[in-house]
Amino acid sequence: MEQRHLGRTGLRVSRIGLGTLTWGRSAEGPDESGAAEQLKTFWEAGGTLVDTADVYGGGEAEYLLGQLVGGLVPRQDLVIATKSGSVRDPDRRFNGSRGHLLSALDDSLARLGTDYVDLWQVHAFDPGTPLEETLQALDLAVSSGRVRYAGVSGFSGWQLAKAATWQLAAPGVRTRLASTQMEYSLLQRGLEREVLPAALDLGVGLLPSSPLGRGVLTGKYRGGTPADSRGASPTMAGFVDAYLDDAASGIVDAVATAAHGLAVTPLQVALAWIRDRPGVVAPIVGARTSAQLSEALSVEALTLPEEICRALDDVSAPVHRYPDHDWSTL
Repeated sequence: MEQRHLGRTGLRVSRIGLGTLTWGRSAEGPDESGAAEQLKTFWEAGGTLVDTADVYGGGEAEYLLGQLVGGLVPRQDLVIATKSGSVRDPDRRFNGSRGHLLSALDDSLARLGTDYVDLWQVHAFDPGTPLEETLQALDLAVSSGRVRYAGVSGFSGWQLAKAATWQLAAPGVRTRLASTQMEYSLLQRGLEREVLPAALDLGVGLLPSSPLGRGVLTGKYRGGTPADSRGASPTMAGFVDAYLDDAASGIVDAVATAAHGLAVTPLQVALAWIRDRPGVVAPIVGARTSAQLSEALSVEALTLPEEICRALDDVSAPVHRYPDHDWSTL
């Protein structure tokens, strides 16, 4: 699998990442043997970037990954990325304080069974903590050797620009942001307004989550909700329902038409489109089975024709209104 630099850093990662959001969730995700099969399939295909977080499965995703690394796949062959900052507190969803983040990192390292992670990302912006305090946690983690590279997740355009600029203001003292992780797909292109321009300008690599529109872009919901899908799960149905409206249906139909013309699957078309967008380093793909993951990994051999990309761009184009439209056209 092709390797790409993560932002303006020396770290190289596979251009498809393996997501573990549903690992440790008995109803929606793979069990231990299924996770092992996925990790081995991913590694054998040349994949390196494995994405997790301390809240996935209540910590079980990290623990399960830690049980597999070393014995099944060599630690040095993987780029392990985790996130900290989301908390299970109805009064405070995010905690970006230095104390919480560094404590959460130590807990993540214990669950993962490793003394360092390759990429550590602040899971979300915390308006209750000064941003410089949150970012200092990244600097301390890198300087201590517990983290190799640092990034953020879920930051809006101004938040990302402020954080990345703050880090660049003291080169050699503060660690530059390598990445930002955001939802991005043919069904969700909102970040193209401000987040993506900021990332491109500041050299921050984009790691799209839900690159298949929460599974909707595979086309499996066109005829209803399959009984074994996330859309049929009581805990995940709301996650999928957001993309089952008429606007999404038109985009899914366009993806299916393109797939038919290219003799590939809608999944492959949607994933190839997002993988090759400007600024994108590696879409993060989560799969319920190893077979689903194998289909996603097969996109390595596919590059969409330019006319197909333009057609998909047009049918899914986000509406840009004041003040984030292109002023050069006025």
